Amino acid sequence: MITRLVGALALSTALCASLPTFAQDQDLAAPDRIGLSSAPNKLVVRLTGDSPGNTDPDIAAGYKDLFVAFIKKHPEWQLQLQIQTQDIGTEQAKMLEQAKSGNAPDCAAVDSFVLGQFKANNVLSDFTPYFSKEEIADLFPFVREGISGADGEIYAWWWDTDLRVLYRNKSIVPDAPQTWDDLKKAALASKDQGMEGVLFNGGRWEGTTFDWLANYWSLGGKLVDDSGKPVFGDDDNKSKFLEAVNYFKDLVDSGAAPKRVATIVTYDDLAAAAAAGTTALFIGGSWQNAQLESTLDPDMFADWTFSHIPGPTPDDHKTGTGGWTIASFSKDPQKVEMCADLVRDIYMGPANALQQQLPTRASLYDKYPVFSTPANKEFAADLADGQARPGAPIYPEISNQIQIMMGDVLSGSKSPEDALSAAYNASLEAYDRL
Repeated sequence: MITRLVGALALSTALCASLPTFAQDQDLAAPDRIGLSSAPNKLVVRLTGDSPGNTDPDIAAGYKDLFVAFIKKHPEWQLQLQIQTQDIGTEQAKMLEQAKSGNAPDCAAVDSFVLGQFKANNVLSDFTPYFSKEEIADLFPFVREGISGADGEIYAWWWDTDLRVLYRNKSIVPDAPQTWDDLKKAALASKDQGMEGVLFNGGRWEGTTFDWLANYWSLGGKLVDDSGKPVFGDDDNKSKFLEAVNYFKDLVDSGAAPKRVATIVTYDDLAAAAAAGTTALFIGGSWQNAQLESTLDPDMFADWTFSHIPGPTPDDHKTGTGGWTIASFSKDPQKVEMCADLVRDIYMGPANALQQQLPTRASLYDKYPVFSTPANKEFAADLADGQARPGAPIYPEISNQIQIMMGDVLSGSKSPEDALSAAYNASLEAYDRL
């Protein structure tokens, strides 16, 4: 009997020793790892700043707590973290090539605007088994469409969305501009008070295309047809495209926007100008309201507000809706499920609340008090005017060509007509190579 008891105790000790244990959270979080370094299973996770790698210490700490709580539920796993740079286009293109060669991370953040490329190349694992029909039905229609494949299955989870708005210092610009002409007048008037006019992204990156597209969409313009072929330079869309380009060109030529907008390639520059008191107007993302609130003194923040991006007429205005997805490239069912669990425990609600990133599920707006604030209620209402970038595989190249075109037009090196012709022809050539 004693022999059997000793044997049982030895077996119990051996089993316990084989499982990772947590002692006061020691060794659970490192810059490139979440979980014990001795955990036998590894999941390579490549994320953006929506992670413990966020540059804001408070947000980084919040994510660290979420990730540590998650890994405590999965003690046999460790997450090997990789943080993407802010060069979104390059990062996503690199990851697509890795996925096609079988070298992609197990679980990763994929920008919604390139998700179509990943789906078209059949490199994403099926997420459908890990989310209920009710959860999928709760997604905004444009989100549900974006993550679904031709077979009706879902291949990512689009967890946050955003929109573009016009921020203004109401002590300098008291009334919200309703039209393009209104914005130009307000920007010029702000210069009389020492400001530099309206700021927006105009350099070589995705933000430039996306922020400007609201103007093209407000005219009814289309980028691609139902087959995914570029059409923005055809007979039906060319005049609308040129009208929207000339609007931005006129802002720069008139001095309503400084020439330096052609070099702006990050939303942080826009918020920094607001904090420095050098601008009273900028086109930015919905998430920047919380950024301004945390950055500015309360009295200074009280002067800032936002409104919808002006359109050519008061009744014609659009805004771009973006956001990030989480997807799995792994062929190992355990890793795919682990990636889906990561989405469920961290990104389906808690991360939205942490960063005030707008949820993609309608029910979450009532679940988290932060989304009942007047600002977030207004953002949610403005999603009715939102338009997502087309999920066509050619979109990234169209965006690239628009970025080049915008630089040529705003710098004056090409006429809008010549720049459009070059962008359209290059996009068609790229489409033929797909």
